[in-house]
Amino acid sequence: MNETPVQALRRVARRAMVDAGLAPDFPAEAQHQLAQLKGPAHEDLKDLRALLWCSIDNDESRDLDQLSVCAELPSGEVRILVAVADVDALVRAGTPLDAHAAQNTTSVYTAAQVFPMLPERLSTDLTSLNPDQDRLALIVEYLVGKDGGTSAGTLYRAQVRNRAKLAYDAVAAWLDGKGEMPAPIARVPGMERQVRVQDEVAQRLRKRRLAAGALELQSIEPRAVIEGEQVVGLREQEQNRARQLIEEFMVASNGISAQFLAARKLPALARVVRSPERWARIVGVAAGYNETLPAQPDSKALDVFLQKRRAADPLRFPDLSLTVVKLMGRGEYVAEAPGEESPGHFGLAVRDYSHTTAPNRRFPDLVTHRQLKTALAGGPQAYGFAALAEVAARCTQIESAATKVERLVRKSAAALVLQKRIGDQFDAFVTGATAKGTFVRLLAPPAEGRVMRGESGLKVGDRIRVQLLSTDFERGFIDFAVAPPASAR
Repeated sequence: MNETPVQALRRVARRAMVDAGLAPDFPAEAQHQLAQLKGPAHEDLKDLRALLWCSIDNDESRDLDQLSVCAELPSGEVRILVAVADVDALVRAGTPLDAHAAQNTTSVYTAAQVFPMLPERLSTDLTSLNPDQDRLALIVEYLVGKDGGTSAGTLYRAQVRNRAKLAYDAVAAWLDGKGEMPAPIARVPGMERQVRVQDEVAQRLRKRRLAAGALELQSIEPRAVIEGEQVVGLREQEQNRARQLIEEFMVASNGISAQFLAARKLPALARVVRSPERWARIVGVAAGYNETLPAQPDSKALDVFLQKRRAADPLRFPDLSLTVVKLMGRGEYVAEAPGEESPGHFGLAVRDYSHTTAPNRRFPDLVTHRQLKTALAGGPQAYGFAALAEVAARCTQIESAATKVERLVRKSAAALVLQKRIGDQFDAFVTGATAKGTFVRLLAPPAEGRVMRGESGLKVGDRIRVQLLSTDFERGFIDFAVAPPASAR
């Protein structure tokens, strides 16, 4: 029987996982451990289940790691509580499930299949903060002032209950006055005020980070639209207020967690993006737009340049963003000793940053949770510096491999969408022109490919018309030729 497009895409994804050194399936030992789990973890902890907790994630997300709730204070400050799933309560260090998580280090999300770091019975059920279910969580609590500054940060463990499972796009449309109130908000008295205040607080946090030099970058990572067993199109994932809400609470919570460990003189697993070593190249990119950047790395000056370009040429801005991201270099995980000054996160304009908010999906977050929980319990540290250094190196390496898997499957999905359109013409931008080849991005659908004919003289940023020559689904290749001028056709 012939493969359906989705089956073929799933096969490509599994092959890419194996080629990247990742395990697409759980070993027998991990499955045996999973079978022994009778249900969610229960402990007699502080009871916060009555609070108006909500989650906001992608429409299809089932591995819910983070809830939030707020309380307005007479001073104008707002108390923010972020609850993060206590995955460690069921996945102990040194167990088979932990060993698999330490090998893959991350969930890998592809169009055809998700390869979860932890089995779905855990990540989408027993340790997921699902609606109307009692769960254990690590609480990150802090105050946000009128100026977006945070204070009084603390952590503790508690019982929580998700009152409303929300989705980014529906919440954003409602907040922007372009859509109806999502039904889960309407069903819970007081939830409308909760979400609106959280949105307002997130914008305070965002404004302060941007003033400090945080970069507003924009990438285009088209998601395959699947109906049944068919891949029917590609859709861009756009930034919106609901995504910003979760991003800002996540950034603040990760900072509080890092400071909590530093105050207790414990080694930490930090997420850093160093000051760009290729800053001179970024300066050169700006010069190509007749803009001047300082000789030394300056995130605030870079963001001013980027926002000017976004306003001047929004269609080409994602390609400029990608260029800057590549020149900045990838983020990495590092072990930081007590008292050691962190290189910080250049793109986020924050100094202290430890991934904490996605332990169902990322191994570094699970490791940090264990370190935080032992600090709260007053016991010996869960990980020493040398152990954290090994985890950091592995997670950085595998993150890169997982990203390549996701990128390959995106390209294969795009090839599937376009394979019946050989000979059609499309509007496109040139996104790369080097000795390795000339590459373009289509405006619609948002697919990328290589120009195989007529590429001579093309420059990055040129808007051109291309004709589709061929697609190679297995390798994710899409080849174009520069279309002849209309007068020559």
